[in-house]
Amino acid sequence: MDPMKRLPLYQVDAFTSEPFSGNPAAVVPLERWLDEALMQAIALENNLSETAFFVPEGDAFRIRWFTPAAEVDLCGHATLATAWVLFSELGYEAETLRFLSRSGELRVTRADDWLTLDFPAQPPVPVGRLPDLVHGLGRAPAELLASEDYLAVFDSAAEVAALRPDFESLSRLDRRGVIATAPGDDVDFVTRFFAPALAVPEDPVTGSAFTQLGPYWSERLGRKRLRARQISARGGEVVCEMSGERVLISGHVAPYLTGTISVPAGSA
Repeated sequence: MDPMKRLPLYQVDAFTSEPFSGNPAAVVPLERWLDEALMQAIALENNLSETAFFVPEGDAFRIRWFTPAAEVDLCGHATLATAWVLFSELGYEAETLRFLSRSGELRVTRADDWLTLDFPAQPPVPVGRLPDLVHGLGRAPAELLASEDYLAVFDSAAEVAALRPDFESLSRLDRRGVIATAPGDDVDFVTRFFAPALAVPEDPVTGSAFTQLGPYWSERLGRKRLRARQISARGGEVVCEMSGERVLISGHVAPYLTGTISVPAGSA
């Protein structure tokens, strides 16, 4: 008897229309939950910034996200990837998906080739100067705010692009990660995201960061709808729009891999 159980796995590049850019996420559909330790082991084996697992729950889906090091409360790009799997690979026909998560109910709507996340806004508030953050980024931001992450605001996109972080210093901070952002040249703003404490030194495109970036830049620029670019090595394009206490975060996806993984049957 085969001691292994096989599960489907999809790898999808999120917030891009072209493979090999955007943020790759793994998606594992489940009929019932695996042991938590096994899900963490799968995420570590995948070695992507996030692996999403989901199970049906009523007329919605319960979703969980794991970095290679830990489970997280909210992830945008892996939710976008999960929605694409349900819409395009698993035959979900409605225009809107409901996900139940540790951050409450999340929705994803499709329109043409766009997918839009409906996430809770997390407006950042100003905080004092943090030596570890300044040392970790290598330069002091013009403004420093915090919500789930620290939000370091610089004066130019060139300053953000030039950052060469000291990840050991950033890993000692008391937030999930650090968002660096500045006004853009051909977009409203640019951003980078660092989360070394979660084994994600630099995330290619961070959908959940826009729950903080959206409120900040919407207030600063006086507009609800904004275009942004995450200027990581892979890069990605995001449109975000404020909607009351929610942020609508839109992007494309590019499928890359469909396969199966083998896990111990007793743990599945």
